[in-house]
Amino acid sequence: MARRIDVTGAGGVRLAAWEFGDPPKPDPTAEPREHGVREQGGAAGRRAGQRTAQGALDRSPGVLLLHGLMGRASHWAPTARWLSERHRAVALDQRGHGRSDKPPRASFTREAYVEDAEAALEQLGLGPAVLIGHAMGALTAWQLAAKRPDLVSGVIICDMRASALGAASQREWADWFKSWPLPFATLADVRKWFGEDDPWVERPNPARGEFYAEVMAESPDGWRPVFEPEQMLKSRETWVYDAHWEELAQVRCPTLVVRGLDGELGRAEAQEMVRVLPRGEYAEVADAGHLVHYDQPDAWRAAVEPFIDGLFGEQER
Repeated sequence: MARRIDVTGAGGVRLAAWEFGDPPKPDPTAEPREHGVREQGGAAGRRAGQRTAQGALDRSPGVLLLHGLMGRASHWAPTARWLSERHRAVALDQRGHGRSDKPPRASFTREAYVEDAEAALEQLGLGPAVLIGHAMGALTAWQLAAKRPDLVSGVIICDMRASALGAASQREWADWFKSWPLPFATLADVRKWFGEDDPWVERPNPARGEFYAEVMAESPDGWRPVFEPEQMLKSRETWVYDAHWEELAQVRCPTLVVRGLDGELGRAEAQEMVRVLPRGEYAEVADAGHLVHYDQPDAWRAAVEPFIDGLFGEQER
């Protein structure tokens, strides 16, 4: 079960955060803290918001999960559920994605995404937290860690490159969006196209089909994405033309770089990222592509759980 808590992001954009698992029990010795979470509609949302705003949470270790471009918080559900056994795990629908606002004139800059994650940590009382990011979410995570080291205790980077991708990559994405056979008649058609028929698929990948089925919503004429492709391209163009090595070098907390063996982040670049990071570590997941945590959830957990446990062990000592 996930509880929704609304967060106010940069420029007043309303963001949907999803807390997984039972809320941590209050610590009777802890001083009340104000976290500034708005009260939500619906009984479950109101209770979750009230608990947070009243400062009744203990200092349970916090984890914020950030999906990639076109993703949504629900993609993190399996990860968040095992995390919630010992930590307060919250996944954020980033601006333009999932249940968060998609205002046509909103800013989709890197700064806006980073400020949104910063606002989520502060309003939810999560910091200093471990940030787990996939693709674009990983970039947001390490940029925030560089900007606000006081809010971040560790970072997990899942299949995100630090190198510039360039104009050709952005054109390929624009053409790819145009190739989508919208609207899809059924969710089965969504799964088949993204799992088998999409020209970007080298071999059948049912997990990829399921991944995209999660970001579709039924409309009067069929199934369409819950996001606006133009907003996705605007979001992407704010990072593809630049490299991000300098910000990576500014991340002082422990950082784990994870790649799928068949993903977009190559081994040489991943190992160079680890070298540049002041406290970098490396892990790779076999039989996984770009959607590492979705392709191989058990192997993903085995790769990242010891790192997370080590971080919180340091905090407790």
